Amino acid sequence: MRRGRGVWIILILAVAMTAKAAEKVIIAIDKNAHARVQFAGEKLSAFLRGAGYHASVIQTNELPKTRPVIIIGNIQKSDLIHSIAIDLLARDIAKEGFILVGNEELTVVAGGDDSGALYGSLELSGLIEKNGKLPEQIELSDKPRFTLRGPCIGMQKTYVLPNKGIYNYPYTPELFGFFYDKKQWIEFLDLLVENRMNTLYLWNGHPFSSLVKLKDYPEAVEVSENVFQMNREIFRFLTTEADKRGIWIIQMFYNIHFPETLARKYGVETHQSEPTDLSADYTRKSIAEFVRSYPHVGLLVCLGEALSGAENKKDWLTNVIIPGVQDGMDVLGLTEEPPIIIREHTMDKDAREIVGAGLEKYKNLYTMMKYNGESLTTCRPRGPWAEIHRELSSITSQHITNIHIMANLEPFRYGATRFIQKCVKAAETIHHANGLHLYPLAYWAWPDCPDKAPIRQYDRDWIWFEAWARYAWNPDREVQDEDKYWISRLAQIYGSEEAATHILETYNHSGLCAPMILRRFGITNGNRQTLSLGMTLDQLVNPEKYRLWPRLVDSDCPEGERLREYVEKEWKGQEHVGETPIEVIEQILRHSQAAVTEINLACGDVRMNRGEFERIRNDMLCIRAMSEYYAAKARAAMLVVRYEFSKDTADMEKALAFMEESLSHYRTLIDLTTETYDFANSLQMGIRKIPFTGSDGQYKHWAECLGAYEKELKDFRQKVKNVISEESKN
Repeated sequence: MRRGRGVWIILILAVAMTAKAAEKVIIAIDKNAHARVQFAGEKLSAFLRGAGYHASVIQTNELPKTRPVIIIGNIQKSDLIHSIAIDLLARDIAKEGFILVGNEELTVVAGGDDSGALYGSLELSGLIEKNGKLPEQIELSDKPRFTLRGPCIGMQKTYVLPNKGIYNYPYTPELFGFFYDKKQWIEFLDLLVENRMNTLYLWNGHPFSSLVKLKDYPEAVEVSENVFQMNREIFRFLTTEADKRGIWIIQMFYNIHFPETLARKYGVETHQSEPTDLSADYTRKSIAEFVRSYPHVGLLVCLGEALSGAENKKDWLTNVIIPGVQDGMDVLGLTEEPPIIIREHTMDKDAREIVGAGLEKYKNLYTMMKYNGESLTTCRPRGPWAEIHRELSSITSQHITNIHIMANLEPFRYGATRFIQKCVKAAETIHHANGLHLYPLAYWAWPDCPDKAPIRQYDRDWIWFEAWARYAWNPDREVQDEDKYWISRLAQIYGSEEAATHILETYNHSGLCAPMILRRFGITNGNRQTLSLGMTLDQLVNPEKYRLWPRLVDSDCPEGERLREYVEKEWKGQEHVGETPIEVIEQILRHSQAAVTEINLACGDVRMNRGEFERIRNDMLCIRAMSEYYAAKARAAMLVVRYEFSKDTADMEKALAFMEESLSHYRTLIDLTTETYDFANSLQMGIRKIPFTGSDGQYKHWAECLGAYEKELKDFRQKVKNVISEESKN
């Protein structure tokens, strides 16, 4: 936060007594104030009443004579602010930025726009909470570093519906019961605005068949009339409530997808690789009606999945999607372009040509790309992946880093605030991103948790959402100050600073383990590997056999060596480069043990929310057991590779001992999760390959994998016997 220097505002003040708790406080906003400014006044008033003041909101274009008074407004439009803060008009307040100035008799919250006024009022609430009273003197300003900041929710399932094709899921109560829960939406939207997030993404293959009706294509609606009316009502509610909080609802969709009902009528496939007159007309009209029907919506466009070829993608963007948005704008008379975000997926080297063509017709274009892939592996990205990010950011200067499906973090809690801060900083400085798109920790299970305890994700994982949002607002914060901030937040939840200090250290130690394990030993950074369920010995020894796509997990990670490379260099006496498997083994054992030590030290000082504390503690024990499992099994794998060079049976015997140790740790992991977790991975489909491939719903829990690992150990034990026997013959 940047504090102003000098007196740069003229306030017209009446003689009044100093405001004290339990006295009246007037919050004044303009009569024609935007709903966002009205919401800011209501939130601040409710907060002040909770702090002991008699607070009320009035709408007026004249400065109230009563004191104390707080003025909230958009500097561009507020008559109130213009009447009392003449020299503020010369100030350049950034979009979503704000200035707070005044004293305990009159305070001005001046936003660079309506959202800035809202964020300024939230800042003022925080200051009052911290100091216990209205500020005696205040001069400060702030603004966000990242333009778009927000999470996503999956309107998707882990199975394919009959005749619909992959990704196509109509919005119905049977498929998405949570979508119709207004109370839950309000809770989540309030969490977002409190953390100054300004976007909420809904991911779906083809949402238009659930949300709009077209005169020319009445068959395109895939839901019943009753459900369609429910969808319209809830979507309008959602977009209206989000707009009050300064949040864009951004609907994601794939291309080219058709609703099954329309595809059947015209005898075409639901997924099409090339544009046709029919698909272009239907899609353009769908987008136009969507923009017309719902306020404050944007679009996240995935040009890939079905649509192929650079020319087709460019044509689809410039002649279908953008004109569709513009058609909807024209009907409403809109001048502000809704955001259109273009996902990098499958554009690759053609991105500049495709997005560049779009920019010629539409200025509010963004690009988006996964930060590490579908896992979190590093806070120091490098290599080709980082280069693609930089290329995308150079096209539009509006680039979003996508903290995508957290396959390697599932299912445990994650609150490594220092690691998250470094990631956001790297996204800004290395990827040149200025936007953040955040996945929840168990995307496919939203809003439920993997835990057996009935907890909503946004309650369980509050620190996950809050940390990413905090650093998307400003990643340049001193680590020592940040530790104090997070300790204060944790103390509010667990009742003491002593416990909070240890819990924060627990999070920051444990949060390093999964990223290190995956980037040195994992098969893929995609969602086909469930890291916490382990890996087979052969997957560790011969990972190239199991690679799922060309972009390997280590293409974006710190320089270092994979397991086989390390062993070969050791055997040949060659110098090692960067991070090595042995170093990672030592690090994950050290950090996981430190996490357990810290959480145990916190135990005696926890005064509140004991149940959730014990769940965190169990997670730390799980991460410790997982780290010990990987450490032992990776050592076994290195000895197996070494045997290829040494032909020394002692290497295989040592490997067997480590294999036995690893299975012991895995059994501990099963004991820790049997009564606490329903599943390890939220994507429970046959496409999951690592550690085991099975039918849908198989190998979702550690206990279900035990038999396969026991067989693996039995087979390896026999292999070692055979090797020893063969050696004795020679």
